[in-house]
Order: sequence, then C-alpha cells, then structure tokens
Amino acid sequence: MSRVSFRLKAEATGSHLSWGLCGLLACAVPTPADAQPPIQHLRIIAPAAPGGGWDQTARVMQQVLQRTNLVHTSSVENIPGAAGTIGLARFVTAERGNGDVLMASGLIMLGAIVTHRSPLTLHDVTPVARLTGEYEVLVVPAASPVRSLAELVRALQTQPEAVSWGGGSAGGTDQILAGLIADSVGVDPRRVNYIAFSGGGESMSAILGGQVTVGVNGLGEFAAQIEAGTVRVLGISSRERISGLDAPTLREQGIDVELENWRSVVAPPGVAGPDRQRLERTIDAMVRSRDWHDALARYRWNDRYLAGDGFARFVDAEEARVQGILRKLGTGRNPSVSLAGAGLYPMLVLLGLAVTAVATTAAAVRSIRPERADDRASRRARWSSIALVASGIVLDLLLVERAGFVLASTALFWCTARAFDTKHPVRDLAIGLMVSFAAYVVFARLLELPLPRGVLARWI
Repeated sequence: MSRVSFRLKAEATGSHLSWGLCGLLACAVPTPADAQPPIQHLRIIAPAAPGGGWDQTARVMQQVLQRTNLVHTSSVENIPGAAGTIGLARFVTAERGNGDVLMASGLIMLGAIVTHRSPLTLHDVTPVARLTGEYEVLVVPAASPVRSLAELVRALQTQPEAVSWGGGSAGGTDQILAGLIADSVGVDPRRVNYIAFSGGGESMSAILGGQVTVGVNGLGEFAAQIEAGTVRVLGISSRERISGLDAPTLREQGIDVELENWRSVVAPPGVAGPDRQRLERTIDAMVRSRDWHDALARYRWNDRYLAGDGFARFVDAEEARVQGILRKLGTGRNPSVSLAGAGLYPMLVLLGLAVTAVATTAAAVRSIRPERADDRASRRARWSSIALVASGIVLDLLLVERAGFVLASTALFWCTARAFDTKHPVRDLAIGLMVSFAAYVVFARLLELPLPRGVLARWI
C-alpha cells in the first residue's frame, strides 16, 4: 500500500470514529426537519457534465438525503455548458417558484458569470447554504518530464504559451489559480495558455493522456489518481500542508498564492416562504448527519457550511473579489462599462440598429432639396422621424438592463412606428408589447438566451 493510500485510509477511519459520537448525539436531539414529513421527491440540478465537482456534490447530496430519510426519493439532472451559466439560465426561467428543486453552485459559477458577462447572476436565485470548500492541486502524469513546480515555473517564465494548463470551464477556479500563479512569478496572466474542458471526465482524460502540460483541479477530483499513482502532485493551494497528502503547498515553494474553491446550493427565484424554510431545514439536517461528514472525509472536502443572511453577504463579498481578480487576469469585465459587458447578441442588435439609423439618415438627407421653400415642412417631418428612431435606440440601451428586454424593446418598436405613422399611438404600443414579448419567449425560452427581465421578472 502506498504512503498516500495509507494516510488517506487512516484519516477516513479517524473521521468515522470522531463522527460516530456526533452522529449518535444528532440522532438523540430532534432537528427542525423532524417536525415535518420529508420531501417526497427532490430534484438536484448539477449545472455541469458528469464527473466534475458539482456533479459529485449533487450525487453525494442525493445519497445522503435518501439514506437519512430527509427525502423519500431524489434525482440528479445534469445541464452542462458555460461553467454553469446555461444551467443557471434554465434554472431561473424554468424552475421559478418550485419548492422541490435545488441547484449546485459556487465559486466557479461566480467566475463564469463575470467572464461570460451573464445578465443572470446569483442574485437571481434564492440562496440556501454554502456547503463545502476544496483546495486546488497541480498535477502532471506520472511519466511527465516535469518533476517539480520549480521546473514548471522555469518553463512558464521562459515561454508562457508553451505551457498548457488543463482544467474546468473558462473563468472558473482552475483558470483563476493558473493566472494567479503566473502573476506571482512575474508572467503576464494574459499569456497563460489555459485549455478549458466542460466536465471532470473530459479534463481528466486530457491530463492523463499528456495532452496538456499540467492539470488543475480540486483535490477530491484527483484523489483516486493520486492514490493510484497515475499522477504526481506538484503543489496544493492550501495555507498549510494537508494531512494524508505528501505534497507541499504553493507558498512553501515560493509562490504566494492561496485559493479555496467553495460549493453551495441554491433554490429557484420566487420560491414561497414555507417551501424555502423547508429546504433550508432539510439541508441543515443533512449537513449535521454522520453520512454527510463521512462524505466530506471521503472526498477530502472542507466543511464550510454557512446558511441564511451570512451566506448571502458572503456571496456579495465574493462577487466583488472575483471581479477584481478576473480584471487583473484580463478575463473579467469592468462593471462600470455597460457596452463592453453587453455580450454578442445585444452587440449585433446594436450594430444592426446603427446601420439602419445611418442608412435612414443618409436617405433622408439625399431626398432633401433646400432650393424648394415648399419642402420645409417635409424636411421637418423627415428629421422628426430620424429623431424618433434615434430616441428609440437610446431608450432601448438605457432601459434594457433595468426595465428588461420586453419593455425596452417595446419602447424601441413604438418610437420606430411613430416615425412612420403618427395616427395610431395606442395600437402601435399594444403591437410593440406583443411583438417584444413574443421575441422574449423565442430567445429566452426556446433558444435559452439569458435576456434581462427587469421589472417584469416575477411574471415572465
């Protein structure tokens, strides 16, 4: 048995003994969840492909909740893509008000929201609790010529683009750690050759196959490979060495970086008060169970349980911290610049509107004949039409984030219609509202583009 294997198993045994007494005491004391019948069926959304940290978290929750009879049955649904933001968009739009569904979330999703400039954020869901924390490790295949972190750093400083880093989705904890390491050793983080993979299984295959120079991921996801000896750990992002893992920290090796990935669970927006309390009590009972603490030891997760208002304040603080880190690494957005964070779709719409406005203005100018005095009224009408179209564009840009896509598009439609027909303002307003709502349904529900809902959020 390897040294690492022995330590891991010894620590797991110690964990069983220490939590055994806690489990007996927990069973003897009634919990809030005991005062109500268990949830009949709880769906848990993992906004990633199978094999990653969110998928592991969701499936461990499923097992513990059923084993402790906190729910009758439970299921896990995977919605991969864009580091969780696709799952977030579907969760917000399709699960609104549902009291029997939860979604795994965390630091990676927060980074993706900033990186992908998602109009939906963690403020659009109902916070339940932070569950776990996990340190990141750097690994190479056992046969890799890179024997130490010092060798990796020398290669990075010599030719940054030649060192490829394989990890999870863009903007997530793995990429953040790669950028922080580069910055710490004097390399521009923008030169980091980071290759993002959509799921833990895909990432692991690339790392073990030598398709990337170094792999970055959570300790729990590499535990089996470390124990089997198929990968070699170059360093871990913890403050101090981890018991049972024979690997130095980054700080020990002269890289002043410490990073812990955290994972949480959230409920849909608009969930009723009693349903929210029921979910919170269920999760609280789960994290106090012996089965949950056994899982923490097995997956090498840190207990970071935090619920209620404390968790909501933590998310706010983390959002500001992640924005600062990603701006430094060249992947974050500046929240004060709205057009830079608009995304591809609205930028294409804006470009089309600008081209239309320029073409309309040019046609109007060409048709004006100053030499004829009787055309003055006609010229005023043309310029009035141009002004109305321009006003609609400006209103659309100003209102889209606060008022939402439907109302902003209605204003644009109404102004444009008024530019060509001034006789039916009420009719044009009604048509504009219907067309805008239909466009929202097509883009947000069918194409799953996360359009801003604004003041109509609770109804659409």
